[in-house]
Parts: sequence; C-alpha cells; structure tokens
Amino acid sequence: MSALDPRREDESPKWGPRESMRLLNHEFVRVDAVDKVTGRARYTHDVRLPGMLFAKFLGCPIAHAEVKVDVTAAKALPGVVEVRVVREGEIRFLGQPVAVVAAKTREAADDALRAIKLEITPLPFAVTHAQSLAANAPKVGRNGNTSKVNEDGDGAQVAEAFKRCERVVEATYEVPIQHHACLETHGVVVDVPTADSGTVFHSTQATYGSANEFKGPLKVKQVEVVNEYMGGGFGAKFEAGVEGRVACELARELQAPIHLMLSRRDEFLIAGNRSGCVQTLKLGGSKDGKLLALEASVDKLGGLGGGSHGGFPFHYEVETSHSSTRSVYTNLDSNRAMRAPGHPQAAFGMESIVDELAYALGIDLLEIRKRNAESDVHRRQLDRVAREIGWFEHAHKNAPDLSDATRKVGIGFGLSDWGAGGGPACKVTVEISSDGSVRASVGSQDLGTGVRTYVAAIVAEELGLPLAGVTARVGRTSYGAANASGGSTTTGSLAPAVKDAAFNARRAFAAALAKTLKSDANDLSFDTEGVLDAKSKRRLSWRDACATLGPTGVSATGEWKEGLSSNVIHGAQAARVEVDTRTGEIKVLKMVCMQDCGLPLNRTAVRSQINGGMVQALSYALFEERVIEPDLGIAMNANFEDYKLAASKEMPEMVAIIDDEDTRGVIGIAEATIVPGHAAIANAIHNACGVRLRTMPLTPDKLLMGLAALKPLKPLKKD
Repeated sequence: MSALDPRREDESPKWGPRESMRLLNHEFVRVDAVDKVTGRARYTHDVRLPGMLFAKFLGCPIAHAEVKVDVTAAKALPGVVEVRVVREGEIRFLGQPVAVVAAKTREAADDALRAIKLEITPLPFAVTHAQSLAANAPKVGRNGNTSKVNEDGDGAQVAEAFKRCERVVEATYEVPIQHHACLETHGVVVDVPTADSGTVFHSTQATYGSANEFKGPLKVKQVEVVNEYMGGGFGAKFEAGVEGRVACELARELQAPIHLMLSRRDEFLIAGNRSGCVQTLKLGGSKDGKLLALEASVDKLGGLGGGSHGGFPFHYEVETSHSSTRSVYTNLDSNRAMRAPGHPQAAFGMESIVDELAYALGIDLLEIRKRNAESDVHRRQLDRVAREIGWFEHAHKNAPDLSDATRKVGIGFGLSDWGAGGGPACKVTVEISSDGSVRASVGSQDLGTGVRTYVAAIVAEELGLPLAGVTARVGRTSYGAANASGGSTTTGSLAPAVKDAAFNARRAFAAALAKTLKSDANDLSFDTEGVLDAKSKRRLSWRDACATLGPTGVSATGEWKEGLSSNVIHGAQAARVEVDTRTGEIKVLKMVCMQDCGLPLNRTAVRSQINGGMVQALSYALFEERVIEPDLGIAMNANFEDYKLAASKEMPEMVAIIDDEDTRGVIGIAEATIVPGHAAIANAIHNACGVRLRTMPLTPDKLLMGLAALKPLKPLKKD
C-alpha cells in the first residue's frame, strides 16, 4: 500500500516510513540500462537529420598570436558548403577557434580544415604558473597576470597563535589542471529554425538555461532543447558555448541542419577544466593534537579564468586562521565548474598538512581528525571507514614504515562535505491513461546519474505499481520546467516535485474512480494488487480501474514541496595503498567511502555514485594532468591516448557504505564523493614509506626520488 493514507483530506505528500517502501530505498536496475548497453539510446552525437551538414572548428595551434585566416582554398573543395572566420587578430589562448567549416560529410569537413591557411605571428605567452609570475612575463589578463588578493582572517593573530604551538609544519602543495574527460564531447545538432521557433539537440546540464541562449543566434522567440541521453558533463556543460552559437548561425543562414560536436582535441583545449593551484600551508597544533593556527597562501590556476578553491581551513576546526588567495592567469582556456568545484584542491592541501602535523606530534592519524573535525557525523563516519579499511590492526598509526621492506602498505584518510539541497524549479506532469499506462514527464536532463529511473520509481511507489509500470520522459524543455544539474541540486529539486505530482495524480484518480463506483475517494487506496474500496471491500485490478477513466484519463502536475528534500551531506574516505620501493609502483588496494544522502531513492545508484567518485579521485591522484610544453606553448596530451586515466587494471576493492543513520529527506550525492580520495591516497603513500608527495599526480618517479632523498643509495663496491 502507498506510504500515504488516502483517507485524510488534509494530507500532504510525505515520503513515509522507509521500512514500508517497496521500491525507494531499495536496489533496482536503471530503466534505461538496456537501451544504453544495446546502443538504442540516442545521444546528441547520434542525431541525424535530413540534409544535415557536419561542422568542425579549426583552432589556433599556439597559445598567443596574431592570426589572419584565408578560407579561399577550403571553400573550393568538393562537398564543402561553407567556410567562415570565427575570429581573427589577437588569439589569447591555445586552441581558440579561428574558423569553422560546414560540409556534407565529415571527411569533406576534415579536408576543408586542412586547406585553411593561417598567417600566424607568434606573441609572447605564459602557460605555467612560473611563467606568468616571472619578472618579464607578458601580459595575460586584461588587468595583469594576477587578480586582487582576497584575504580572510587576521594574520597577526595567527602569528601569535603559532608561538603557542607544540609543533608547526609548513609545506607547498601543487595540484595540476584536470580535464572533465566526458565520453561525449560538447556540441549540438541544430535543426533549421522556422519563423519563430527552433529545435536544438544539445549535450547539456541545463536544458532550460541553454534554450534561452539559443534564441539570440537563431533569431527566434522559442527554442526546444532536446537532451534525452548524455555522455557526461561533470560541471562543464552549462552553456551553449561557441559551438552552440556558431552552429545556430550556420543553421539559420544556410537553411540546413548543423551537426557540430567538438573533436576530442577541441574538447581538451576549449571546453574548460578543473583548475589547478599552488598552495602553501603552515599549520600548528597543541601537544594533544588540537589545531591552533593555520596560515594559507593560494594561487588558483584557471587559465584565463579565475579558478576555484574551497578555502581554508577545510573540514577541520582551527582556532585561528588567515588565508590569502589570488588567481594567476595563463594563456589557456578558462576553467569551468567540475564536480565539487574547488573542494578537491583544498582537500589535497588540508588533508596532507593535517597528516604532516600528526606525524610531527606523534599522534594517531585517525584521532587527530576526530579531534578537529567540524561535525559529529564526520567523527562517526571516520570510525566506520577506519574499521573497514583495517586501521585498528594497522601497525603504523602515528609514524610511517621506515623498514627495509621492498613492498609496504599504508593507510590514509580524508573528509568531504557538500551543500547540495534543492528548491522550486521543476514542474512535473503525471498522466494515467485508460489503458493502464502511466507517464511522468519533466524537462530535467539525466547526466547518467539515474534521474529517469528515480522519476519512474517515485511514481510507481505512490501508485502501487512495479517500476516497469511507469514511463519516465526527461530531457525536453517541452516536458516541463527544470533546474540546471549543478551543485548536486537535481535530486533535491526534482524528486519532491515528482512526489507531489504522483500524489496529486493518485488523488485525482481516486476522485474520478469514486464517481464511477459511487464511493468516497477517501475510502480508496492503491497497492500492488490494484485499488481497494475500504468501505465496500470491493477491489479492482489496476487495469480495470483505469478502464473507468475514459479516453482522456487523468493527469496532475507537481512542484517542489518544502520538507521532502534536505541539504548538506558528509563523507569520510580511507585508502589502503601498497608501494614498491624498488620500482616506485603505487598500487591502491582498497578504498572505502561512507556517505550520507538523506533518503536513498535507489541504493544501487547511490553506491554507483560513491564508487564513481572514488574512481575519479584515484585517477586524479595517480594519472591525470594537463601537460603544456612551456617553451613552445603547445598541448602534449590533448587526447585519450596521452592523457592518462585510470582503467580496469587500476581498480581496487571498493566499499561503498550508505550512512543509514541519516533519516532526512532526499539530497544529491555525487559531488561529495570526489572530494577526498586523492588526498587519502597521498596520505597512505606517506604512511607506507615515509615519502610525502606534495605534487600531483602521484607517480613512480616522484616516489623513487623521494625514497632516494630519505635513504641515499650506497655506492657500488669495486671488484
């Protein structure tokens, strides 16, 4: 039976007891799983329209230049319909588009790109932190190479606090630029606009937001954005971008559909990234491990963008602190949001310096975190992940293993939190037809996180139906208003609206059925066996009950309701790592994450999100780094062959624990899970062998150099 009692007129939608739920808070397979694995799901890249032209960009091959573009030869090639200049003159970042081609085939488009002539006058550039800050550095930003310094806290008070500290540690930590690495690149397919409307297939995290952006270049009053399936976003796909604007202009002017999906190289150079940083931290603590003073200096590296950083202190209470933060600009594309923007960068510095202080004080690495964590939830979660990772049996709790063993195992920890939450944005429609079919519709995009599945599950739960009994339609602006999928706010905004729509549809169905049965709507309840009239004890199957509705059926809409969602989530992670002191090999053996998220709508999907976050953090820790040749200003790894990502060989044992002590409403989960894993791995490496790697990625060569510094090699004896 539904968790709600339909007999109460004053009833409002509530989730009800978790133990009585049939679908929600259980494990089930995603409704679109078969479509995805069989290739039936249609992504933006898959869209083909009659008469469609393929468009591609040509980007500037160096980081800073004056460029003139000659498209004459390219226009004359067979199959080429249009070649035009996107930008001439000063080019300010590597890969910035200078021309676009539109052709009948991809091959013809590639030929046209090769035929475009560029007259390039190289200009001085800065593509690294050091180059940008050098005394003779070329001007990068509009107002210089650094932003105004943002200060927080009282430096004088911190200086006094350091005098009271038993131990003080200081270090500089460097985090590289990371790419989103979405399997589906940015892009659009734009249909030919009519006099006042247009249709754009867009790989986007914001169907409604991008719809407004497309109106201008299409010169129409209304745009429907379609994004039924998408191959990842991770924060980079909120805007139409240069690709969306140019494709719209081409479709309007050429009167032909335009397919413009970025090449993989373009994706690496112009589609944004997670900003890097250089952070110098000084931390002091009392004899018992209380954090007393923190001084932090942060340079954010976001290309031409400002970069992002979570700020200090991060996840830990420090008695007094002072931080100074600025952006350092380079001739690279601007950073964009990427899963928990700024948090992974701050986590690497803070978790590392807390570890370093713990060793200096001789304090248990787990206990120093529990002593200074901001939340009791974090303390409880730390205990659980510590038990799961084997900490209490571990031999090296307050000092690294400095033995002569060639294979050593260490353990590290890290914390996360995230605001998440939700609010009024989504409008959901639930329709019940006379043939028994049920359809739920909303414009929300599914980034691959399972939106389509929990929309169906919430409605099915309310109506007593199996999951397959509800069809969820998502990813079209015509389906109903929706918020952008950012900040882990989709679930908190959408799920309550779905619940409200399902609740209203059930009540509307009961009211219509009561007229036919000459009963009282408040006496009708819905369960897995159909509909029951509590007064007459008469029962109808679901199909028989629906057959009474007539050809129009019933429908209802729903909106966000306060109390059905919550905000702020917490997580703790632990990593168990083995290092080989002969080869420098770093092998992550096990990762554990405990995460709260309010009501888990689909436990399988929640665990998948937790595992995905750990995998992404592992890849960030050990492999990922944008490499730009500093003297030539060219990209060295703008492809999936040279840009290293963790794959099946690197996967450790992963333990995803849902914190069921959190009994609040629904909360989005994905972003928090990415935050601390890389820091936990770095801490585990140090715990294993005594080498502190302060620059990511954490690679064998850095480990071997660290080991050599710890214990220089003895000279070989002469025969």
